[in-house]
Amino acid sequence: MTARQRILEYLGKQRIASAAQIGQGLNMSAAAVRHHLSVLLMDGRIVWIGGKRKESRGRPVKLYGLSDKSIGDNLPLLTDVVLTELLKDRSSEKRNEAINAIARILALGFAGDDALNPPMAKRLAIVVEKLNELHYQARWEAGAQGPRILFAHCPYAAIIEKHPELCRMDEAFLAELTGISVHQLAKIGGPPLGLPYCVFQAE
Repeated sequence: MTARQRILEYLGKQRIASAAQIGQGLNMSAAAVRHHLSVLLMDGRIVWIGGKRKESRGRPVKLYGLSDKSIGDNLPLLTDVVLTELLKDRSSEKRNEAINAIARILALGFAGDDALNPPMAKRLAIVVEKLNELHYQARWEAGAQGPRILFAHCPYAAIIEKHPELCRMDEAFLAELTGISVHQLAKIGGPPLGLPYCVFQAE
């Protein structure tokens, strides 16, 4: 078990602890604890709960706890059940219609001022910003066939193997956001390229 895993386990048991308490409980140096806590804070796996004063004077001692991300939730299970029920007993055409409808609803939450009709580069920058609000870790790049949009993270990774239709939803979602046709060239780690990101070609 790594030092950071030990810290997460300790916070899971204690719920709230200071750096000094963590160091004492895990027999780690203060410098090592501070380093690991800073990394865990940046990763979003722990949060700063607040502070308490040891004495009437001096700076308050910072207290840390697990973030919602580390504690987890049942959203993947719920999403799996909802999608399975929504799409079962539907023809391929009806399944695509349902997935496209979901993509349109998602895109409506990010609707901008279409009257402005910005140039493609500006539009893609806006789209990437919107995608990153949804944790896609997206970026775009120019390509010989036209711009490509890359996702370094799949927000649906927990259920994507069981529900590959979510890749089709992302295609439709990107098409709605960009106003142009989009198709997926590669999945994270999958054939044919084995890349560390998903690739979508805009046309």
